[in-house]
Amino acid sequence: YDIGEGVEKNSAKAVEWYRKAADQGDADAQCNLGNCYRTGEGVTKDPVRAVEWYRKSAEQGYAMAQCNLGYCYDIGEGVEKNSAKAVEWYRKAAENGNATAQKNLGLCYEYGTGVTLSKATAAEWYWKAADQGDADAQCNLGYCYENGIGVEKDDIKATEWYQKSAEQGNCRAQCNLGYCYDIGEGVEKNSAKAVEWYRKAAENGNAAAQKNLGGCYEYGRGVALSKAAAAEWYRKAADQGDVDAQYKLGLFYENGYGVAQNKEEAVKWYRKSAEQGYADAQYNLAELLYNVAGFLSWKDGEEAFKWYQKAAKQGHAGAQDSLGLCYEETDMEMEIYWGMGMGVEKDSAKAVEWYRKAAEQGLDSAQYHLGRCYEGGKGVTKDLTKAAEWYQKAAEQGLGSAQYQLGRCYEGGGMA
Repeated sequence: YDIGEGVEKNSAKAVEWYRKAADQGDADAQCNLGNCYRTGEGVTKDPVRAVEWYRKSAEQGYAMAQCNLGYCYDIGEGVEKNSAKAVEWYRKAAENGNATAQKNLGLCYEYGTGVTLSKATAAEWYWKAADQGDADAQCNLGYCYENGIGVEKDDIKATEWYQKSAEQGNCRAQCNLGYCYDIGEGVEKNSAKAVEWYRKAAENGNAAAQKNLGGCYEYGRGVALSKAAAAEWYRKAADQGDVDAQYKLGLFYENGYGVAQNKEEAVKWYRKSAEQGYADAQYNLAELLYNVAGFLSWKDGEEAFKWYQKAAKQGHAGAQDSLGLCYEETDMEMEIYWGMGMGVEKDSAKAVEWYRKAAEQGLDSAQYHLGRCYEGGKGVTKDLTKAAEWYQKAAEQGLGSAQYQLGRCYEGGGMA
């Protein structure tokens, strides 16, 4: 009755017969009845009664019930959450050969949930479950081999386990296997194969694969280049909250790649990514806030300054340079552009501090701005030699304004 084998499927009838057998102590029936109460099939959903029946079955040594009871303790369903109890029941089931419990016990050891963290022990339990064909465990074991977690790093073994899992339809493994083909890790590099596996995972809803497939379309890697197709896949991943895809979609809307150019949409997607801490999105969002309305407003200026700060603190050179401009005491033209609505007091010393951070990362505009500070003695002791040194660094990267200033230094003898 439960699966409709030989009779018309009828969940209520299934519960009726499971109960008769369960009341007589049949462990299999007790576990199945617990499943019915947990899912609400054929009976009113009742997690507490599900736990009661799982416990009756588990105490008889029925591995699946032991695993299910462990899971209830793991997530606090029908019983108070208790990670140590979860491990206790997972272990009983795992030692009875239940692959799902072995995998779950591996997860407990990997993250130190209810047990002392041990990556090596986690890998051991993953292997036991993977060897029985558990697709999730196979993927987890592949990840362990790829990254040297609890085992010696071995790219070939990683791809072998990913392949086993991927062939069972595990979308994480499909995505990871696609990545291995994409970069030639553990297998010979093959962009077409990468696209094949990315697509399988992407069509199964895996956000990382959707993003990666978007990248393949964007650059024509393993597939005909199509910005429009790239945008479609980036959108699917972005809608699931993928921070990279949200940034990419913002970039596409800002520049009209594969979609109609739309600065408001760009701001929307950059903001989603920025709020998740993505530095490039934070910087691009700050830059766009100056231009969406055509000119600076107090509100946009204050928000832009906030995002410059966040990106700069993460080491984003462009944001550090822009933050320097926000703080710098500038001439009237720059004051109007950079100062209005920034909600920040001018501070030349802070400007120099941020210019230096960006300049030391090799950003030519920051090197030029730092040279300008040394030349004018703004926020730092005037030093024409240091000014020329920073101008030269920027000039050697091809920055025209720095090349001009460096020429002036040589002409005026400001460089030793």
